[in-house]
Amino acid sequence: MEIRISSLNHLAKIQKDIKRKRISSYDKSGANMDFITINPMEKQELCNIKGAGIIKHIWMTLASRDPFYLRKVIIRIWWDNEEHPSVECPIGDFFGVGHAKSVNFWSLPLAMGPDDGKGFNCWFPMPFAKNAKIEVENETNEKLVNFYYIDYEEYKELDPSLGRFHVYWNRQNPCKGKDYKIQKFQETFFKKNPTHENDFVLLEAEGEGHYVGCHLDIHNLYETEKHNWPGEGDDYIEIDEGEIILYGTGTEDYFCTAWCPTQYYCSPYFGVPLPGGKNWSGKISYYRYHIEDPIYFHKNIKIKIEHGHANQRSDDWSSTAYWYQTEPHKPFKSILPVNERLPREEPKEKQ
Repeated sequence: MEIRISSLNHLAKIQKDIKRKRISSYDKSGANMDFITINPMEKQELCNIKGAGIIKHIWMTLASRDPFYLRKVIIRIWWDNEEHPSVECPIGDFFGVGHAKSVNFWSLPLAMGPDDGKGFNCWFPMPFAKNAKIEVENETNEKLVNFYYIDYEEYKELDPSLGRFHVYWNRQNPCKGKDYKIQKFQETFFKKNPTHENDFVLLEAEGEGHYVGCHLDIHNLYETEKHNWPGEGDDYIEIDEGEIILYGTGTEDYFCTAWCPTQYYCSPYFGVPLPGGKNWSGKISYYRYHIEDPIYFHKNIKIKIEHGHANQRSDDWSSTAYWYQTEPHKPFKSILPVNERLPREEPKEKQ
């Protein structure tokens, strides 16, 4: 069947074979308790849709007394009765910002809206041919209140050319670079990195599909009065067993910014929702979504980025990568346990 293109130019077209459906947390008694409660260390299934369709929008807001619930709560999604989830990610990171933080920001596929970024939205389309299952696991010691909408389109059958949506979260805490206890640390821009074997890995996938972007979350662990930009790492993308190499020129360049950005900025495809503090201290977040320029692979793909020039920085890095591919996908390595997902405390900023 023909899939509707999301554009103002196509809004007037009448769709005869598509049904709009929704699953939400509304109070089925007719009262106004329009949420579900997930007890500590329990899982809750949000939906288990039978048949073919495409999830078009997920909205969610959560409440917990745990200050790090956005890293302690996990979202998982399975397509077509697969064994291994195609999405497994801390829930705050899934919606576009790491460090267990929420902030008002917008992009084309992901946004966090007022109040203080607590309204989470995802517009990545998520096709399925037989079944779509979404689960949330509460790994805090507090009850979790969860309001949600899952808006989807129901089809008689799914276009077989459509890939399945995947999300992978990774963290290296800290990255293996120079020892910050040695106060003479300073990046050397002449150092070479010929193998890229120690780069930070954003994504490693097997099959056929296309990478559609990521957000990268850096906690700058080096404290100095000198220039303390934690970037300068080149992006390095290996496609189809190295038949194609995409080689970038630096962290801010891959994220479509310039000159070591220090400003909050949002746009449809790239942005800086968390610019860090003075001298790039503390927590930073960048995003880059390949909506107009997906990166295609036909056998496999490995997306990496240096942590500082030639991997000399030793900061706390985490990332969330988004892509589409054919199934079955390569199973993800086990997500880190709760204590290894928690963000670090903020450093004392110099006034």
